[in-house]
Amino acid sequence: MKSGTKAQEAAVSPSRLIDEKIGELGDWRGETLARIRRLIREADPEVVEEWKWRGVPVWEHDGIICTGETYKQAVKMTFAKGASLEDPAGLFNSSLEGNTRRAIDIHEGEEINEEALMALIRAAVALNMSTRAQKKRKSA
Repeated sequence: MKSGTKAQEAAVSPSRLIDEKIGELGDWRGETLARIRRLIREADPEVVEEWKWRGVPVWEHDGIICTGETYKQAVKMTFAKGASLEDPAGLFNSSLEGNTRRAIDIHEGEEINEEALMALIRAAVALNMSTRAQKKRKSA
């Protein structure tokens, strides 16, 4: 399904929309998006897939973990709170100037440090869970 109306997209599950996007890309970008999706699911089996902003795959667990945008030259994983995460492997290579987000641009033929990426995903989930727990304590 190409980007459709909001009503059309709401009728289809986000996971199916992501499947369709991977299939539509039909090149290295689809393979890369499928690979990072698999790694996200392995790192956090409780992850929830969403489809936001009329065509962006989003992975959530107590808040947004990351998005998976595709461009001509890159597949971009944007971590919503990436600036608050330690990145000992130096995976973040884009959107480095802000105070909140950080991104990883993956270009055709680049290797993915799967172990480091899964650790980063787990750290993002842990941060989301701790932030949510703090909010609950404040409101109690």
